[in-house]
Order: sequence, then C-alpha cells, then structure tokens
Amino acid sequence: MAARRPGSTAPRSWLLLLAAFALLWAPPPARALRFDLESGHTKCISDEIKVNAMAVGKYHVVGPDPNFPDAQLPESHRISLRVTSPYGNSMHYAENVQSGHFAFTATEAGDYLACFWAPDHKPPVTVVFEFDWRSGVSAKDWPSVAKKGKVDMMALELKKLGETIKDIQEEMFYLREREEEMQNLNRKTNSRMAWLGFLTLGICLSVAGLQLWHLKTFFERKKLL
Repeated sequence: MAARRPGSTAPRSWLLLLAAFALLWAPPPARALRFDLESGHTKCISDEIKVNAMAVGKYHVVGPDPNFPDAQLPESHRISLRVTSPYGNSMHYAENVQSGHFAFTATEAGDYLACFWAPDHKPPVTVVFEFDWRSGVSAKDWPSVAKKGKVDMMALELKKLGETIKDIQEEMFYLREREEEMQNLNRKTNSRMAWLGFLTLGICLSVAGLQLWHLKTFFERKKLL
C-alpha cells in the first residue's frame, strides 16, 4: 500500500476553501429594476463608472397585462433612451423602441447618466420598463468566459474573486485620488476665504476711516470742533 505524503492534500484544501469563500462572499446576481414612466415625462438613472471599466445595459418595455407577458405591446408603449458621459458625450441613443441593449468602455471617470422618456399621448399612459445596468466585474459574461477558457467551476470562482479584488483595489486608488483632489480644493478654498476676509476687513476699515475724516471735516467747516 502506497504511503500518503504528508500535506499532499493541503493545496487542494486551500483551493476548496477559497472557492467556498468566493461563493459565500460574492454578491447575488443583479436583477433588472422596474420603473414606471408617464408619457411626456423623463426618468434618469445614474451610475458611477471608473475609467476603462466596461458597462453593459439591457432594457425592455413590460406589457400592461402581467398575466400575458408575451402579448403584443401597443404602439403607445415605446420609450427613448440616451446614455451620456460625465462630460456630456453620448454613449448610446435609441428612439421609440420597445427593447434594446448597449455596451461601452468608459473613457471618463464619474457619473454616467441614462435618461428614458416616453412620447406624449392623450389620454396619458404609463409605460413600465425594466432596466439592467452593470459595470466593472459584474458586467462580464462569466459563463462565456468559462466556456471560452474551458475552466471548471472552482477555477471560475477563483477568477471572479481575483477580478473582484482587483476591482476593489482600483476603487481604493480612485477614492484616494478623489480624496487628494478634495483636500487640495479645501486648501484652495480656505486660502481664498482667508484673503477675502482680509480684503473685506481692509475695505471696512477704509470706509470707517473715510467716514471719520468726512465727519471731522464737516464739523470743522461748521466750526463745531
């Protein structure tokens, strides 16, 4: 009978432990959010995205009768969508559609805005739509990654865990940069406020001196002093 080497199962045990941790720690899969949009109105949703992060979105109009989700939608149940970057650049645009999707890689850091609007109708109608917007690690199609790379479930969870840790690290660096920017802005603001305070004090003292000089001259002219 072959003797088992001590510690031969240690690497596999660590892999199992890491995979279990990834399964427990990983957030649940995101679900599409449902919104009510009145005709002639606009609804906007924002998402903060970092530079070089991927973002994907899917949207579709929900039928007015929940008992028949596959029924044909009326012509009044259409929406338009525009996705813009923090500096106002258009990332996606669709007009009078009942469903669609978009994908882009962020070139600017900040809040990206997705604005939906419905055409005006009389009498007014309420359009219900679902919107699923993901960015960063959650935007990746992990089943396709596993199929393309021919990896098993454990390796896939470890890959997801590594991507999540990398995303958290990048988020920490991004927050640190934002903190430094805010500190520099606070220092500049405090310096400007100090100069403004000294300037205001100098103006007040100058006005008070001019008033005293004017009153003294006036009383001397009237020979009251």
